Amino acid sequence: MRAAGVPFAVPLAADGAPHAAVGGNALLALTVFCIAVIIVLIAWARMHPLLALILGSALLGLSSGIGAETTLTRFAEGLGGTVSDIGLLIALGAMLGQLLNASGAVGRLVDRFTAAVPARLMPWAIGALAFLVGLPLFFEVALVLVFPVVVMTARRTGIPLLRLAVPALASLSLLNGFLPPHPGPLLAVSAFDAELGTTLLYGLIVAVPTAVVGGPLLARLLSARIPSPDLDSLAAGRERDTPEDAGPGSAPRASDPGGNVALATAPAATRQRVPGPGTTLGTMLLPVVLMLVRAVAEMVLPEDSGVRHVCDVVGEPSVALLAGCVLAMFTLGRGSGMSRRKVNTAMGSGLPLVASVILIVGAGGGFKSTLVATGVGDVIADRAAQLGLPALLLAWLVAALIRVAVGSGTVSIVTTAGLLAPLAAGMSPAHCALMALAVGAGSRFLSHVNDAGFWMVKEFLNLDVKTTFKTWTLLDCVVSVVAGAGVMVLSLVV
Repeated sequence: MRAAGVPFAVPLAADGAPHAAVGGNALLALTVFCIAVIIVLIAWARMHPLLALILGSALLGLSSGIGAETTLTRFAEGLGGTVSDIGLLIALGAMLGQLLNASGAVGRLVDRFTAAVPARLMPWAIGALAFLVGLPLFFEVALVLVFPVVVMTARRTGIPLLRLAVPALASLSLLNGFLPPHPGPLLAVSAFDAELGTTLLYGLIVAVPTAVVGGPLLARLLSARIPSPDLDSLAAGRERDTPEDAGPGSAPRASDPGGNVALATAPAATRQRVPGPGTTLGTMLLPVVLMLVRAVAEMVLPEDSGVRHVCDVVGEPSVALLAGCVLAMFTLGRGSGMSRRKVNTAMGSGLPLVASVILIVGAGGGFKSTLVATGVGDVIADRAAQLGLPALLLAWLVAALIRVAVGSGTVSIVTTAGLLAPLAAGMSPAHCALMALAVGAGSRFLSHVNDAGFWMVKEFLNLDVKTTFKTWTLLDCVVSVVAGAGVMVLSLVV
């Protein structure tokens, strides 16, 4: 079955051409310089990431010649678009995570999980769990659902957090850019006129060993060389008292560590009962199921189908997470004996802390939008296309370079696919599928300060910028390279 009706040939800049007054090597050098300025401001000058990203965007826009008005407009559009896309998801996910922890549900689930899985296999089990949860979900949604389980497991088992977080992040990153039904891979499937089923099959063949190499194996290497974040600096997964007189949405106490998605809980002694693992899993997986239903409906139902429209609505990520929050209020909150007031207090207490995450992630989106406006992605794509490389290697390389330049995996995929789609005209269905996968693999390469995901991981794990580069950026590079190599090896036998 082919994915139909998905546009793919969209330009990097709004009018289809670079906006910058400078071009070629000068634009590339300027882009590298502005990215370096942001890194120095954060890592050396200790400037808040939000301010550093704003200043870096201003420097890039003004020095590239796109003009002050365009710079302001594009940054605002990028920030607003990113916040509108994932801000509500982060907030709803944090509220759901708060209630999972406050009810004791996630603790009981982790107890059952750790009792069933030997400690030496725990990183593998966490990676597999993230793979299953992330298959139908956007990266941001899956991260906020899996994160509390990862942190609580680290607390209960004493396993270094990086040993568990890296496998989860590897699975989520890989799935987001590599496998349908995620939007980017679907765009690539449509662009190269590939068979969706074939692409999914080949993608799974490559994805499993990639998740192993970029997950548990890399985690062992990193955790031996890089200290894991202090779990006491992470509020997630720790039980602590919630004041009885706290109202809904009240801020955590001043002593609370900030910066990440905190999961403030009610004291365990005040809970009359704890929801069982089945109830907890059912509540956590409701958003997963709703989004999976939507993905399947988009594949098998016509666009004018009434059932398709219903599935599109209930499977919208924000709607699915909202449904999960509402269900959790009854199954986890009231189901654990919490009063309505305590349920509202628990769910609202995380919102002040995720405000910082949302703004930083949004600023990363603003910087990305400014990069796109300069047309640097077009310059990179044109230069790479002139190299005369084999089609699969070229697809991976172009996607990787655009990803590094503009920070968006989706922009990388749609631009590369639009540029290289003519190459697939004479290819077999199998190799069309491999082209789509090669582009998806390249789109995961080298996440850094222009990628909203970089800031999400940094804030969720309470890492500094240097450590985020050593962990998340390296992880993304490993996933991209191993997946790309796997696609090329697979091309020798299909």
